[in-house]
Amino acid sequence: MPRLFVGLEIPDDVVASLAACRGGLPGARWIEPENYHVTLRFIGDVDEDVAEDVYALLADRRPRAPVEIELDGLGCFGGDKPHAVFANVHASEALVALHDETERLVRRAGLAPERRKFKPHVTLARLRRVPPRDVAAWIAARAPFARLAFSADRLAVFSAREQIGGGPYVVEAAYPLG
Repeated sequence: MPRLFVGLEIPDDVVASLAACRGGLPGARWIEPENYHVTLRFIGDVDEDVAEDVYALLADRRPRAPVEIELDGLGCFGGDKPHAVFANVHASEALVALHDETERLVRRAGLAPERRKFKPHVTLARLRRVPPRDVAAWIAARAPFARLAFSADRLAVFSAREQIGGGPYVVEAAYPLG
């Protein structure tokens, strides 16, 4: 049973710039740079029939131009109990439209609607018991964040290790944009 998600790959030059942010935050479990991506829709553990339906629906989606992606800052999830640090991805109209279309197609494959609001980002590290002040200091030490941009020219379905998630991520199927 594969654990799947739909996302956008990040080019090597942007990966290298993001990887330069690693370190300096005790308690952080850093994501390996080759696993950086922008998630459009987490699917989860599904049987092969559902996976095949997702692949077929994404293959038949309407043509769409490449999407311009802009990373414009660092942030954290979890507020008073931070659990991840990330590079923020600007929610452009084109990116939100691609997300919305992906959500519709995945639901047509029989999956439940996503309950969380779409917050595009690139996870840099997962945190366990890291004080919020340490996270704030880590973000402040990397300010100002140099804007990063790239053109996403394909949509991918990635698989993660079963049951626990996490990398290494493998591209199971890819669909060109443009």
